[in-house]
Amino acid sequence: MHDLSGKSVWITGAGSGIGEAIAKSLAAAGAQVALSARREEALQKVANEITSDGGKVETHPLDISNSDQVADAARNIQASLGKINVLINCAGMNSPKRHWRDLDIADWHRIVAVNLNGVANTVCATLPVMRAQKDGLIINIASWAAKHEFPVAGPAYVASKRGVVDLSHSINQEEMHNNIRCCCISPGEVATPILDQRPVPIKEDERALMLKPDDLADMVTYVVAAPARICFNEIIMSPTHNRTLLPQP
Repeated sequence: MHDLSGKSVWITGAGSGIGEAIAKSLAAAGAQVALSARREEALQKVANEITSDGGKVETHPLDISNSDQVADAARNIQASLGKINVLINCAGMNSPKRHWRDLDIADWHRIVAVNLNGVANTVCATLPVMRAQKDGLIINIASWAAKHEFPVAGPAYVASKRGVVDLSHSINQEEMHNNIRCCCISPGEVATPILDQRPVPIKEDERALMLKPDDLADMVTYVVAAPARICFNEIIMSPTHNRTLLPQP
């Protein structure tokens, strides 16, 4: 069992799926967790479950694409917890109409605003805190689709997640002298609610073979617990039965 006592962690997209699993795992290991997502009710449900298990948690609802809301949240979290050791970006979205043949440009802008600009918003808001601390870890959840051809994901999602990969590497290039490191995790298909946005429904037997949110949570907990001298620049993980490697219809 990892001991993360004394760690203060800010997690976006924490109202469900991967973000929820990560929040519960880190809190169980002793970290103080600050949770952000758009849906306040969902955030509070996760927070109540963490509290009932003895964890330390607070909530900061926001729209990650709104830079002013993100900056306010960063200030409030620092004021409340005293520091931000770890930032974990899990917020993400896609659209059912995601291919050029039916893509609405408004959906393109929203996907990029959340998946890519949202990450930039939290990074810009958090880096000054981490520089002052001379300590910081940023973990960005990208996607298998950012590294391998997976047309099902759609061009806006793929472009935004590839941007997250490059953004993550640039943090390591520029901030290593401040003892700040970044890990980009690109998972294959994970059985989360975002699958419900697929144009073609995913069958239950197919979901059963996918990665689970807890698989990502275990990986993130390991990275957070690692000594500060170690930087996991990029982690790519997939289900053993990786449907993205099969011929696409």
